[in-house]
Amino acid sequence: MDHDTIFRTERTLPFSPQTIYNAFASAEILANWWGPEGFANEFETFDFQVGGRWKFVMVGPDGARYPNQSVFTELEPASRVVVRHDCKPFFTLSVQLAEVAVGTQVQWVQVFDDVQMARAVKAIVEPANEQNLDRLTRALVQQF
Repeated sequence: MDHDTIFRTERTLPFSPQTIYNAFASAEILANWWGPEGFANEFETFDFQVGGRWKFVMVGPDGARYPNQSVFTELEPASRVVVRHDCKPFFTLSVQLAEVAVGTQVQWVQVFDDVQMARAVKAIVEPANEQNLDRLTRALVQQF
């Protein structure tokens, strides 16, 4: 596997693994935090089960619309979420949750199918993945 296709983000969040997993499992919560800063989401289909489809539109701060469709390929409660993005750009996102003394260690690994595409989006993806975790943290703080 070409290392240029892999983007990793890791962070410890002050929530239990189950709480973070639930933030993926709930369409309402997920729609509030998914994507980079300033983006909103309009979910069309959200079937949170292995093999389930997730079809949505991300709406940018400028109103631009970005259709997305994915499938949930692995789901392990309080432990792991794997999503296959099956439209351009093609990638697989694996999120691993591990309990630590102060909450949960989140490992966010995004692997693109195509090295040229990965290189083209690197400047967007790296900060966007960090922003996803920032937004997740804020959404969970609001819940509790």
